Amino acid sequence: MSALSERKIAIVRTLVESAPDRVVGSLRQALAETADHSALGGVKRLVEVEVFDRNLRNSILQPIAPMCLGGGDDPHRLTFPSRVLGLLWRGVRNVEIDAIAVVREAVDKDTPIHLVVEAENQITATAAAGIRAREAPEFRTAAALCDQARAGGAEQLAACLDIAPVVRRATQRLPEWLAHPGGETSAGSRLAYKDAVTVAEDAGPRFFEMLAAQMAYPWMVLRVISAVMDKPTEGYLADSEMAAFGEGLLADIDEALRGIGGLKGDDGPPAGRAAAKQAELIVQQIMEIETCVDLQRDHGWGQRVHKQRASLAGVVEARLRDAEKAVIEALPMFAPRNQRVRRQIPRLTAAPEVRLVDCATTLLSFSDELRSAANYGGFSSTRNKMVEKVGEYLDHYVGEVVDLVRTAEVEDAQIAAAFLAHAADFNQLIRGDKAGDLVRRRAHAALHPDQSHHGPD
Repeated sequence: MSALSERKIAIVRTLVESAPDRVVGSLRQALAETADHSALGGVKRLVEVEVFDRNLRNSILQPIAPMCLGGGDDPHRLTFPSRVLGLLWRGVRNVEIDAIAVVREAVDKDTPIHLVVEAENQITATAAAGIRAREAPEFRTAAALCDQARAGGAEQLAACLDIAPVVRRATQRLPEWLAHPGGETSAGSRLAYKDAVTVAEDAGPRFFEMLAAQMAYPWMVLRVISAVMDKPTEGYLADSEMAAFGEGLLADIDEALRGIGGLKGDDGPPAGRAAAKQAELIVQQIMEIETCVDLQRDHGWGQRVHKQRASLAGVVEARLRDAEKAVIEALPMFAPRNQRVRRQIPRLTAAPEVRLVDCATTLLSFSDELRSAANYGGFSSTRNKMVEKVGEYLDHYVGEVVDLVRTAEVEDAQIAAAFLAHAADFNQLIRGDKAGDLVRRRAHAALHPDQSHHGPD
């Protein structure tokens, strides 16, 4: 097969250059096994060059790269339109040719790190000047996009680029600051903050916004703020220019609480596990703000956090109660008319209802995923009681179905087998893999007595 023509390669190059990083990365993986001499060999080389160029771009513009997201109009975080990053890069690439070459060739030439950093800082300074001047078309377009996304967006971008050298240095120490707050690490974060506000008096919030963007969990920037401000009282922080960080975290918790409260059995097991992970995240976030800020329980943020703790326990416990009811509905039992039989027995006259089984599976998946957060979240007692009650119900249910199968008192063995399979899955979700396998073995032995000495296939 012949290679693509230059015209087609040019079209592909335009498409690749305008695609998001995620798409380019996926395209690179898809072409990884492509032979260089094949028809797509030229495309593979083009994509590899683009990936290298973007990695270089993201390294040089690291202080603001993770802030370029979507439309750049997030009301809770300082962001810029995603297109801005590429425009900035094209703008500086036409001006800072030598500085970019220093960074690009640093590894091959074993360039001293201070010279590499100096070149990177020179490039970001050029980007800031370009945004303010709006002379080059790339910078002019980037500035216009920022202003469209938020009032004064272009100047905020330029101001972020002004303190990029400070953020670049601070980012190198972020893992240490987050893992070991206090002592020398606090002194380092205070010094970095002082450097930022030396560049511009109002740079404090931008400094923290830029650090937060570098974190997997942006709300953890509260640790750095707490170190810089020496664990401020909520009143002091709430009245300061840093108040948005605390307010934003509390708003995130409220939104997550609504999500957990809205969980329904029809949402499916992945949604159940996602809701449990949200509950675990809320627990971590509440502990974070309680650790980083001196809260007062009877008013302000402290009172709000106390209510959020109570709300979390309430919505989680409601879902756990729903789980118990869902299991009973999915594995129904009834009291027979025979007065001599006083216990309830399984209803095996119709196949399991898929909707009811799915509902129970979703809510039990929520409970299963909640295991590690239950103690810290204050709802371990409710979860343990639910597990105990559901476990007892399953034990009784499985025992009754197995007895009915062995005594040939079921109309349709396939229906009984289906219910036992679901009971095994439920047991696995509340007690673990071994408990589920035990029910499966019992079911197999009862349904296939001739094969029981061989074990299930």
